[in-house]
Amino acid sequence: MMEVVSVVIFAVMSSVVTGGSSATQRPHIIVIVADDLGYNDVSFHGSDQIPTPNIDSLAYSGIVLNNYYVSPICTPTRSALMTGRHPIHTGMQHGVIYGDQPYGLPLEETLMPEYLNPLGYRSHIVGKWHLGMFAKQYTPLYRGFESHLGYYQGCEDYYDHTYEADMTQWGLDFRRDMTVLNNYTGNYSTTVFTEEAVSIIDNHDKSQPLFLYLPYQAVHSGNGNSPSPLQAPQSYIDRFPHIENKQRRIYAAMVSALDDGVGAVYAALQKNNMADNSVIVFTTDNGGPANGFDFNAANNFPLRGLKATLWEGGVRGVGFLHSPLLQKAGYVSQQMLHVCDWLPTLYEAAGGNPKKLKNLDGVSAWQMLSTNGAAIRTEMLHNIDPLNEIAGLRVGDFKLVSGDIGNGYNDWYPRWQLSGDEDRLHVDNFHSDSFDHEDMLLSHPSQHKVRTVSDVLSSRSRFSGVKDDRFINRMSVDESVQPVSSRQRSGPVTINCGPKPANASTNCQPEKSPCLFHIPSDPCEYNNIAASNPAIVDQLFQRLLQYSYTMVTPGNKPNDDRGNPKYHNNTWVPWVVL
Repeated sequence: MMEVVSVVIFAVMSSVVTGGSSATQRPHIIVIVADDLGYNDVSFHGSDQIPTPNIDSLAYSGIVLNNYYVSPICTPTRSALMTGRHPIHTGMQHGVIYGDQPYGLPLEETLMPEYLNPLGYRSHIVGKWHLGMFAKQYTPLYRGFESHLGYYQGCEDYYDHTYEADMTQWGLDFRRDMTVLNNYTGNYSTTVFTEEAVSIIDNHDKSQPLFLYLPYQAVHSGNGNSPSPLQAPQSYIDRFPHIENKQRRIYAAMVSALDDGVGAVYAALQKNNMADNSVIVFTTDNGGPANGFDFNAANNFPLRGLKATLWEGGVRGVGFLHSPLLQKAGYVSQQMLHVCDWLPTLYEAAGGNPKKLKNLDGVSAWQMLSTNGAAIRTEMLHNIDPLNEIAGLRVGDFKLVSGDIGNGYNDWYPRWQLSGDEDRLHVDNFHSDSFDHEDMLLSHPSQHKVRTVSDVLSSRSRFSGVKDDRFINRMSVDESVQPVSSRQRSGPVTINCGPKPANASTNCQPEKSPCLFHIPSDPCEYNNIAASNPAIVDQLFQRLLQYSYTMVTPGNKPNDDRGNPKYHNNTWVPWVVL
């Protein structure tokens, strides 16, 4: 089962951003991860199905991040969040870590808690890891965290906390620190993680800065072969009688439990007099698994695609920043932001000097976000996957995609509402990748060479414009391309795509020829404008070539049956001794 996620970042920072802050002055930093949350699954984006009052309250009184991007799946985004480095530079760019695969985020990478701890932080993780566990050195307590309550793998049952990699590999995956726990059966994970986070805040020594990484299981589906991959307490399900569709109703309940968790964590900060020294960032790491994909019922409409794709529905993240310490708030930010930027941003907010951080692909957005200042970037790489031969890049207003970026999931998937929608609207019933060639608008002028990801990969050795193994100018920008200006918020931040052209599903076939979209005017990727803009296509293609030159080999490894839980008392534990 493909594992993909969405992420929520919750950061508590201070207005003091100089390097001279003492430990007692440093802000508390809290990172909350919501797994597989769809773009259209929060009411501050206009969802009238699922109210998210706690999330909305923080978003509306803060800064809504409306041009924020992440990786299309879980492990790559979590690696970028923790390291500030793009997955193509850590070997995390292809897929996610499954069950008994013996690899993880390389040990030579420095993680967020390892940067923060020398500044006096006490670092804890509550929830999901998914950055490697085949050897204990890859697990949280060996990567800078002093405690961990949660699980290592990509998903699991919300109540019995078992993870099923496939029909032959199944076992318990729940622990406190390194000790496997079997006494949490029947306890809903969202509630368990919220209570643990609140306990950590309540018991924290307020003279020391806190870094709490809280990656929730919600709202990822559970085990695929479970009778109920989507799970929530009945009391939450009962909140949504207006949603007739059973799966979508349960999913809404899962989101609601997550929203209550966000509210409880913020209430704990208030109770402990920590909220005034706080900044809250809320984000996904990828789009939701819409219309039954990955056994889920998330929704990204009207964005195209879903998680695990390079369409906007897969990489455009839900995000906001909230803090009473912000110099400006209550606005919608259009400044471009990438998940790699959070590590240097939080480090600067903690009083560190981000210029001292070496080999990062992210740049600090703290000053930009706090003051609604000039954009720190207008370019970002979505991904280059050399194994699947797909790539996506954003430069200014333009996005270039190449390869089978949707893996057959190339449509615009409506939310489920009625009983039977899970059959009528299931992703398997969408066939936007069956093209009517009479309507194709893909042909380039004869003098313009069609480019593919294979061309990028085969041309890397011939490219001489890059001199080192870093992003070009830190994924910096063509200064002639300016971002859309920010605006004051006047209600939910929604996406207006305009009328859908009749050929929207047929005018882009990226596995045959790159597609180009102008995202500000066409956020739903209706209109492939590659044919009429060959010079821009060529320019962005060259940037992909430059990025590919800096790429390391994916770190994925074949399965190792020695990690099968059947050899370890039916539990998922590290099985390799380094």
